[in-house]
Parts: sequence; C-alpha cells; structure tokens
Amino acid sequence: MRCPFCENDDTKVIDSRHTEDGHAIRRRRECEKCGKRFTTYEKVEEQLLVVIKKDGSRQAFDRSKILAGIVKACEKRPVSYADMENVVDEIERGLNNTMEKEIKSTFIGELVMDRLKDLDEVSYVRFASVYRQFTDVSTFISEIEKMLGSKKKSLHPDSKEEDGEKRK
Repeated sequence: MRCPFCENDDTKVIDSRHTEDGHAIRRRRECEKCGKRFTTYEKVEEQLLVVIKKDGSRQAFDRSKILAGIVKACEKRPVSYADMENVVDEIERGLNNTMEKEIKSTFIGELVMDRLKDLDEVSYVRFASVYRQFTDVSTFISEIEKMLGSKKKSLHPDSKEEDGEKRK
C-alpha cells in the first residue's frame, strides 16, 4: 500500500479489525519511510450492477447518487448522516443479493421511498415529490392521505376478536 504522505510503497499493517457492520476490514498502517500512520479499508468487490433508466439507457450503479438524493430529501430534518448511509447500505446489499446484473431505476426508487417512509415521513414526501414528479398540490395531498391511511390501519388493525370484545 502506498503512503499517502510520502508516496513510499513500503508500509506495514499495525492493526486490523472488522468494521461495525462487518462488511469491511479496517487496517491501521505505518509508513516504513516517514513513520506516519494512516487507515485503509478492505471491502469485498461487489458484482457490477447496471441500472436501466426510465428512458431505456443503461449506466453503472452509483451508490453516491442514491445517497445524494437521500441527503437532499433529509435536509434540515432530524436524520443523522449515519442513518442515511445505513439506508444506502441496506439498498445496495439488497440489490446485490438479488443476483440480477441489471436493475430498473424505478425499482431502486421504490426501495428508497420504502426506507425513507420508515426513517422520516417528511423526507419521504420530499423524495417522492421529486421521484414521482408531483405537478401540483393535489398530488402532494393525495400522497400524504395514502401515507396517513396506511398509518391508521397499522395503528388500529381491524380484527373480529377486537370487534367481539368491544361489543361485550
């Protein structure tokens, strides 16, 4: 590994440990020439994913584009950068686990919205407004009503047992 300070090729590993998520190895290194220390990360190279855009064009998967969209949606919201990165990690891991080489951008967008809905509802609506190209206020209202409707269902599930208990 080349030293980032003096460009020397002779460095030694002085400490290795797994990262918190267990998907990489963190190595502390020391340059044999200048004695400065630096950190490197070793990660398994994932298969190359190709994203099929809405217009049919194809491009290499770029996690930084997803992260940038999430950061923009979460701007001025109580969402930590670590949480945003975790969402991108989950999505990337999930895409790699599909074993598909080509993934539609619409599928990725839906995954992002699903994760954002759980993370922060305002960020979800912001992302959805750009992703789904909301054109007027009624579209915003419709999306919020859908979100509130599904929230009410999860808070008050209708079951026959509960109805029976209420009648007694």
